[in-house]
Amino acid sequence: MAEYQNIFTQVQVQGQPEMGMIENADVTERTKSAWFSVLLGWVGNAQIGPFYLGGFGVVSLATGAIWFLMVGASYWAQAGYNPGVFMRDLFWLSLEPPAPEYGLSMPPLKEGGMWLIASFFLLVSVMSWWARSYVLAQQQKMGKHVFWAFGAAIWLFLVLGLIRPVLMGSWSEAVPYGIFTHLDWTMNFSVLYGNLFYNPFHALSIVFLYGSTLLFAMHGATILAVSRYGGDRELEQIADRGTASERAALFWRWTMGFNATMEGIHRWAWWFAILCPITGGIGILLTGTVVDNWYVWAQNHGYAPLD
Repeated sequence: MAEYQNIFTQVQVQGQPEMGMIENADVTERTKSAWFSVLLGWVGNAQIGPFYLGGFGVVSLATGAIWFLMVGASYWAQAGYNPGVFMRDLFWLSLEPPAPEYGLSMPPLKEGGMWLIASFFLLVSVMSWWARSYVLAQQQKMGKHVFWAFGAAIWLFLVLGLIRPVLMGSWSEAVPYGIFTHLDWTMNFSVLYGNLFYNPFHALSIVFLYGSTLLFAMHGATILAVSRYGGDRELEQIADRGTASERAALFWRWTMGFNATMEGIHRWAWWFAILCPITGGIGILLTGTVVDNWYVWAQNHGYAPLD
């Protein structure tokens, strides 16, 4: 049977749902049921539930829903309350930040005030979910690696929507809530500040972006390739080395001359992934506050051609 298992034919074994640890854990705020999904089982664990929200989770979902409904209500009004127009123009609709003349003040609702209020609820939602990741890790006596990884993404989120606009003295510097308008903002941002490709922190961010996708693909492919030998049971392979780990290590020593350990590959991938938003956030933060034109900056530092 193992010979026929691959990425497309994962065998799904289902029994009684695993309800999780109960020793030294507060289970009063967990749901009491769980079920299985064959579709989800193709790519991961087929079990759905039990769920645990807790105080931070409830606050996060509630404020996130308020943000979502406020943005949606703005779209609905822009579409003239016409469902056909709403669906047709959905990718072009946008909730815009205040105009530059308002600075950091509170503008009227229709002139950016709605964006500002929605942004407040989004900020509360994201930070509450971040706190929730810490509390859950603490309850289960885990390391805080997920918490800090999430914090790296939140850093970029804060730079774009809060820290940089405050330093620039205007909410108009923030990103609008729209699909195509978000893309337009990114393009205009690059053009206005002399081509973001000459921003060295942007370059580092792309390095870590591509590097992390490569590392995760390499690791995922390796474990799938040796899953017939138990390679997917990584904790067992760390403690009791078997043919799966030996084959994987031998493959990468032959391919690249060295191999990461069963733990080390996750450290590589973790650092590459979190450094993508961290370096990207630094590059965005310096744009307009320290450097007005990245092309001129690159010319002055010898890696862009002189006119």
